[in-house]
Amino acid sequence: MRLIQLRAKEMNANELFHLARETRRLTRAAGCLLIVNDRVDIALAAQADGVHLGQEDLPLAIARKLMGEKIIGISTHDQAQAEEAERGAADYIGFGPIFETTTKGTGYSPRGLALLRGIRKAVRLPIVAIGGITEKNITQVWEAGAAAAMISDLIGVEDVAAKVRRLLALRKSS
Repeated sequence: MRLIQLRAKEMNANELFHLARETRRLTRAAGCLLIVNDRVDIALAAQADGVHLGQEDLPLAIARKLMGEKIIGISTHDQAQAEEAERGAADYIGFGPIFETTTKGTGYSPRGLALLRGIRKAVRLPIVAIGGITEKNITQVWEAGAAAAMISDLIGVEDVAAKVRRLLALRKSS
């Protein structure tokens, strides 16, 4: 499954709506799902496939009423949050930070692969691990039972397409 999460926390609602609408056009043409970070209103207005919510965002039960059958992901940082997201009918969880990261301050220390494996055993939901994931450690994340989200290891890479091809080749061989 190909999926893009639009995360633009510094934009005002109007700018984010226009960016989300253009991103929706591009992702639809590419056969890719679009998830909007934090903003149920923008996700709905831009006809995104879903929304990803943090622990401080709109409660999952309210988001589900508004989003209907669209995809809802929830950021989690421990097993209790992961289990609550599953009980609340989230479609997937984000879990992390797995490793040390400077991209986003979460207020949480690195969770590590052992805790990720524990979460994998505790919930049936798909897990997307995030935080400090690189080409060098991504196979460990996959082996622990999660998909992987990358930011820092992709930002600023001269040839993103080549990097993604290498990652996809790693996935096929693991």
